[in-house]
Amino acid sequence: MTAVTRLEERDVSDLDTMDETEFAGVTERHRRELHVHCYRMLGSFEDAEDAVQETFLRAWRRRETYAGRSTFRAWLYRIATNACLDLLEKRRPKPATGGEVLWLQPYPDHLLDELPAIGADEPEALAVARETIELAYVVAVQHLAPRPRAVLILRDVLGWPAKNVADLLGDSVNSVNSALQRARAGMREHLPAERQEWTGAEDDVANRELVRRFTDASVAADIDTIATMLRDDVRFAMPPTQGLIVGRDAVIADWVAGGYPEMAGLRSVATSVNRQPAVGYYTWHEPSGAYVPITVDVLRISGGRVTEVTIFDRDHFPRLGLPERLPSESA
Repeated sequence: MTAVTRLEERDVSDLDTMDETEFAGVTERHRRELHVHCYRMLGSFEDAEDAVQETFLRAWRRRETYAGRSTFRAWLYRIATNACLDLLEKRRPKPATGGEVLWLQPYPDHLLDELPAIGADEPEALAVARETIELAYVVAVQHLAPRPRAVLILRDVLGWPAKNVADLLGDSVNSVNSALQRARAGMREHLPAERQEWTGAEDDVANRELVRRFTDASVAADIDTIATMLRDDVRFAMPPTQGLIVGRDAVIADWVAGGYPEMAGLRSVATSVNRQPAVGYYTWHEPSGAYVPITVDVLRISGGRVTEVTIFDRDHFPRLGLPERLPSESA
């Protein structure tokens, strides 16, 4: 047992004697990792917030049920998973077969940085942590039925033994193993074929240069140059306002129809979302005397081309830590 685990177990050994403030103190340390877990389950930052709040409320009300048979952290994950499953029972319809997930929301990297650090000597864990938060993975998860979804995340992301997952879901180990196989098959159907190329892409000099050129062309509304950087089978989505568009010609046609080439004179701020490069764009607003937010574009890159563009609206700028406005260039 590690020193951290010993401290944790000592702190929570008498939950039923704690007042609400003391209880909040021992649960709060797990907020970010529980939030990311719920985000993977739900695909929505805001729904994950609701699920974590419900988790803490249930944990407080049921604190006498913690018997120390597992770590306090595992007990919270159990409650959080069930809170997500309950929310999914009441949720909006399943995504259409075309692949759109209209409730998808971005997850800021500066909040992901709050997660417990993974050592450099754990490359597999680092890869899992990064790849399973990228938008393409989160979208693919949303196409799974709720219980196989939970099994996949608990087994493949968190590394829980099948018996523990079976206990959580009230199923047999055989049922859990069967659900895991179905979930993995579903993920293969919806994940990009080149998934193995993702890891470390954000550190690649050539990819950073591609993002820079893509941003410059976007600011200049140079649609022809942008087209040269898109892969033939590029995927584009703009939740929650439309479905998925696949193919360079179809994507470019959609952007042209939306009036994009007339939007020259934008300004940009680089950021990162879901461990992917992202760019916040601003347009001049004369009444404000400033550049104001319009969209944030999240990119996925593979093989030297942009293979996915997901655009989110300006409502997400504050959460992503992007400025609410930019001064005029002459200011």
